[in-house]
Amino acid sequence: MTEENTAAKNLKSALDGVHLAGVPGVFAEIRAGERIWRGAAGVADLETGRPVEAGMRQRVGSITKTSVSAAVLRQVEEGRLGLDAPIGDYLPQLVPGERGRTITVRMLLNHTSGLAEYLPYAFPSLKELAPGSLDDNRFRRFRPVELIAMGVGAPATGEPGSTPGIYSNTNYLLLGELLEHLTGTPAEEHISRAVIDPAGLASTGFPAGPPIVGPHPRMYEALFGAIDPPRDYSVYNMSWVMTGAGLISTVADLNRFYRKLLDGEIVKPSSLAEMQRLVPVIAQDGRTIDYGLGLYKTEIPGHGTFWGHDGTVWGALTMSWISADGGRQFSAAMNLVRWRKPDAEGAPHPIDDALATLKHQALCGPA
Repeated sequence: MTEENTAAKNLKSALDGVHLAGVPGVFAEIRAGERIWRGAAGVADLETGRPVEAGMRQRVGSITKTSVSAAVLRQVEEGRLGLDAPIGDYLPQLVPGERGRTITVRMLLNHTSGLAEYLPYAFPSLKELAPGSLDDNRFRRFRPVELIAMGVGAPATGEPGSTPGIYSNTNYLLLGELLEHLTGTPAEEHISRAVIDPAGLASTGFPAGPPIVGPHPRMYEALFGAIDPPRDYSVYNMSWVMTGAGLISTVADLNRFYRKLLDGEIVKPSSLAEMQRLVPVIAQDGRTIDYGLGLYKTEIPGHGTFWGHDGTVWGALTMSWISADGGRQFSAAMNLVRWRKPDAEGAPHPIDDALATLKHQALCGPA
C-alpha cells in the first residue's frame, strides 16, 4: 500500500471514529499541498438514514466572524474607518456615553470591549440549561439593535481593552451595524459582495430564511444532555446571531477562504498582520484562547502553528484550520453539538477523544 493510500485509510478511520463515538454525521476536507482528500461518515438524517456527504452545506457558526473581520479591515484599508477609533464615533446611539468613547473597533474585533454576551437574555431558558427558549425562538425575527441593547445593557464583563477578553457575540453584531453605517448596504449583503463573492465561495452565504437551501444534514442539539434525544434545529431563523455566526458554507469553501486569507488575497498583508495580533480571550466553553481579529491560533506541539476558527449554532459544529505556511488544511462539520453533560465535566468523552484523533491525523499525519 502506498503512503498516499495509507494516509487516506487513516483519515477515513479517524472520521469513522467520530461517528462511532456518537456523532450522527461528520464530513471533512483535508488539503496537503496540492492533494485534497474528502470524506464523510454517518448519517445526515437519523429518521431516514440518509447518508451524510462531504459536499453538503453546513451552518458554520462563529467561523462567520473571520469574514466579518475581513470586511471591516477592508474598510480600514479604504480609509473609511479607524481600527482604533471609538465605536461611539460611528454608532453613538448603540454604545452611548463614556463606553462609546472608550470602546474601539479593534476591541470589538478581538473581544476586549467588555460588552456582555446577549444570548442569556435572548434565550433565558439557557440560564437553567433548558431548551424552552430555543423552541420559542425558532421562527422569531430578532432585530440586531434589539440584541445589541441586551448586551450593552447587561453588566460589563471588564474594562474596555483589558485582558483577558470575554468572547461576546454582541461585539460582532455591532460590527455588522458598523458595516451597514459605513456602506449604506445591509451588512450581510456587503460582506457577500466584498469578501465572499470575490473569493469564489460559490456555496457560501447568509440564509434568506429559516431553511438551508441545498443538500445539508439535519442538526441535532443536545444542550449538554438537557435535550435527550437530541433535537433537530436545522430549520431556524438565524436573525439571533447573523453577523456573529449566521453563514452557511461547505468544508471545501472554508478551506478555500482561509487559504486565500493567508495568501493575502482577501485583505492586504498589513491587515492580515493585524488579524494575527493576539490577546488572551476566554471562550464560551471556558477555555482561554489566543485571539486576534476574527481569527485565532492553536499550537500542536511538534507540528507548529495553525490559524482558523471554529463555531457552533444550535445542532451544528464546524472547524477550519490552516498551517502557518499554508501547506496543510483541515475543515470538518458535524451535526451534533454540546454532547457533554455537566456532571461529566473533567471526564473524557469518546467524541472529544475521537475529534482530537481526527484533527491530529488531518493536520499532522502523512500527506
